[in-house]
Amino acid sequence: MRQSSRILLASLLLICAKASADDLSAEALLQQMQSAVSQQNFELSMVKARQGRLEPIRISHGVIDGKEVAHLSYLDGKTVEYLQRQNEYTFFENTHEPYTLKGARFPGVWSTLVKMPLTRVLESYDPVLAGRSRVAGLVAQVVRLVPKEADKYGFVLWIDEQSHLLLRIDMVDREGNLVEQVLGVDLDRQSAPAPWLVALANSKLPEALTLEDAYPTPQQTLAWHLTWLPSGFKVLSQDRHQLVSTSLPVDYMMLSDGVVDLSVYVARVDPKQTVRQQLIRQGATSLVSYVNEVGVEITVVGEVPAETAKRIAESVQPLARNEAVQ
Repeated sequence: MRQSSRILLASLLLICAKASADDLSAEALLQQMQSAVSQQNFELSMVKARQGRLEPIRISHGVIDGKEVAHLSYLDGKTVEYLQRQNEYTFFENTHEPYTLKGARFPGVWSTLVKMPLTRVLESYDPVLAGRSRVAGLVAQVVRLVPKEADKYGFVLWIDEQSHLLLRIDMVDREGNLVEQVLGVDLDRQSAPAPWLVALANSKLPEALTLEDAYPTPQQTLAWHLTWLPSGFKVLSQDRHQLVSTSLPVDYMMLSDGVVDLSVYVARVDPKQTVRQQLIRQGATSLVSYVNEVGVEITVVGEVPAETAKRIAESVQPLARNEAVQ
């Protein structure tokens, strides 16, 4: 009898949710989601799943003295944490001393979607209402972000009907197959910020640097360009620097469509080296690398299908005929 009551209650919640959300478009729900995350006190526990590997994550958020404060932590393995205080983000990673950047963002697709430039993103993705479901015991409205071209992954978002917070994300390929997932397992909405978050917000942290101060390499005009990109992608930055792992000089270009970031590296190698190709895929992230016939190694890394990464790499061309990377 008790189980039947629970099923009936869940059904009633879905009916009420349908009545309350029928008037909202998919775009309006996305706007609600983006507003909600900056205005509420909550703790959301999630699990990131890709290729059979599970990675537990927790994000805590509060509004303290009218200012947004958030903390993101990875709960398994070595300690990795991030703290947001308004537009300043402090990175606590085991490979570096803590540092603070202005105008950065938390890593991961959840953080990207709640902060994405919606108007720009909707130029290359169609928002589509996809019904209702439940996540972590909560009724959620489902919205699909469908790429207008088939060379990118799509996104399925579950948005809580009550809080409008983002509870689940599925990244899917063009056939609808799941590539990567971030699944909420528990949402705790709070009337006030957690005391430990208030203490952290008032703690002394490394002085904030701008992105330009942290990465002082000036923007440079490179000797090559991309002759093809998926719709919506734009060049955010380009420079020439040394790779930390090998100290070898590379030309670097960062691209984004507002949701997905791509990195393109171009480097000179021994022209006598046999042409080789490499493909590594981990969840939604593809790495494609190959050496072309003139001894230039091109590597593309990002959350796009391998075929798309390969096409981008193959589109790299010198600015002038017979011109190679110096």
